Amino acid sequence: MVKIITDSGSDLPQKLAKENDIEVMPLYFHIEDKEFKDGDIDPKELYDEMRAGKGTKTAQLTYMDLRETFEKYAKDKESVIYLTFSSQLSGTYQTACMVKDELLEEYPDFDLTIIDTKCASLGQGMVVYRVARLKHEGYDKDELIKAANFYKDHTEHIFTVDDLEYLKRGGRVSKASAFVGGMLNIKPILHVEDGKLVPIKKVRGRKKVHKNMTDLVEERGMLLKDQVIGINHADDKEGADKLKEMLREKFGCSEFVEGMIGSVIGAHAGPGTLSVYFLNNIPKDYLGLFSNQ
Repeated sequence: MVKIITDSGSDLPQKLAKENDIEVMPLYFHIEDKEFKDGDIDPKELYDEMRAGKGTKTAQLTYMDLRETFEKYAKDKESVIYLTFSSQLSGTYQTACMVKDELLEEYPDFDLTIIDTKCASLGQGMVVYRVARLKHEGYDKDELIKAANFYKDHTEHIFTVDDLEYLKRGGRVSKASAFVGGMLNIKPILHVEDGKLVPIKKVRGRKKVHKNMTDLVEERGMLLKDQVIGINHADDKEGADKLKEMLREKFGCSEFVEGMIGSVIGAHAGPGTLSVYFLNNIPKDYLGLFSNQ
C-alpha cells in the first residue's frame, strides 16, 4: 500500500483528507510576532486580523518536520508519495529532497517519491485528492505517479483577490505592476503558470468577477460536467456559493470539493479571495473515476 502525504499548502478539507487516508503536514504562519501552525486557529480569525491591519507572514516546513514524518515510514518500509506545494512559492520541495537524500543513506531501501505539483491551495489539493481516489481503486505506485504528473500539469487555477497588495507584499505574484493602478474597484483575476501566480485580466466590480471566472472555466475546461470541481474562498462563502451555482447552471457540474482557504495561503492572498480549480484535459484511463455516471 502506498502512503500519500501532502502539506497544508493544499488547503485540502480535513474531512476529505481523513476519509482518503492522506497525511497533511501543517505549514507555519505568523500574525505579527505570534507563530501558529496551519489549523491552530480558524482561518476566519486570521482574515479578521488582516482586515484590522495586522501583519502576517509564513514559513515552510522545517528540516525536522520533514525528517520525522518521512523517517517513520522509512522505518516501517512503506512506499510514500509526497505531493508538495509549488516550488515557485515555497522552499518546502527543495528541503524535502534534501531530507530524502540524507535518509536514503540510512535507509537505502526507502521508497519515497517527491513530486513538485507546481500547484497551490486547493489546486494542489485536487491533485492529491484525485491521486488518492486512484489509490483506493487499486492503482499501483507507478500508475499513481503517472497520474499525479498528468494532473499537476493539467489543473487550472482561476482566482480573484480583493486586494493585490497582499500578494505583492509577500512577493508571491509576478507581472503585478501592470495590474496595479488608480482605477476604483478593479478586481484582478489570476491563474497559476508554471507554479507562479500570474494576473491575466482585471475586472471592474465584484459582480462581473463571477461571470469572468465562469467564462475562463468554459474557455479552458474540458468535459466539465464529468469533473469534480474545486472551489474555495477566504471568508467569502456568498461569493463561493454564487460561483458554484453559475457552474452548475452553465455546465451541469454536480460534484464539488469546497472549503475555506487555509491560514498559510490566506496570509498571502488576503480576505475575499475566491478560487475555482478544474482540469483542462482528462485522460480516458481515469475519466470513469471522476464522472457522475
